[in-house]
Amino acid sequence: MERIKRNERMAALTKWLTDSPNQIFTLSQFCERFGSAKSTMSEDIDILRQVFETFELGRLETVTGAAGGVRYRPVLAPEDAYRTVKDLAQMLAAPGRVLPGGFIYMADILAMPEVVERMGVIIASQFYRAEPDFVLTMETKGIPIAMMTARALGVPTVIVRRDSKVYEGPAVNINYLSGSGSRVETMSLSRRAVREGQRALIVDDFMRAGGTARGMVDMMREFSVTVVGVCVLISTKEPVKKRLDGVKSLLVIDETDESAGSANIHPANWLIQATGKA
Repeated sequence: MERIKRNERMAALTKWLTDSPNQIFTLSQFCERFGSAKSTMSEDIDILRQVFETFELGRLETVTGAAGGVRYRPVLAPEDAYRTVKDLAQMLAAPGRVLPGGFIYMADILAMPEVVERMGVIIASQFYRAEPDFVLTMETKGIPIAMMTARALGVPTVIVRRDSKVYEGPAVNINYLSGSGSRVETMSLSRRAVREGQRALIVDDFMRAGGTARGMVDMMREFSVTVVGVCVLISTKEPVKKRLDGVKSLLVIDETDESAGSANIHPANWLIQATGKA
């Protein structure tokens, strides 16, 4: 085998690690691929770790133990995360986006991979330590955000349906109160989708009173799955008392003006506090 130069190894390492976020690679795997000694690979990884840190490209972490190795975790610097969410707030606050009922039109933004990917990284970075086994969301608008969050976490996405599908096999169906509390709705999840004892991170696009999020938490209880966190892209300031406590959101809507088609939207306080400017 032709001797591989360090710059070639570094380029390949960067590609492999960033293509598989949060997945552990052992030194032995890299040694076999490059035909290099473990000491050489350790030096390469140390250099790469410093580069990632210097240019704020995420974190390269060493995992100790029998199943240990190295993994890449995408993370935005607090200032970059705040700036990203603030720019998104300005996009969503543009006139004409408020729909009847106070909802915000954001289908076009949720169709932009580069925007949704950054949202997923911001959410995932808040739950790395919680170590969820999968990301749970409700069809349909929450799927892009959940998918990008799951990618950053290196776990699958599980989608709760509004009704059961024949091609998904036997399912669990539960009833839950809608956000307004004016009607009872149904959600469904295939029995094969998750396993007892797993850990779930719930991600959705919008929350008013928290009825849907509460329903997904109740659904996980039916499967004996632990919910390690709930995060949404946008939540409304009112009602202050939600049906579910401890929900983290990236954006908050203070008020909407349906006649003008605009809304007052701003980044959540925790994002501002993370920058140290609060």
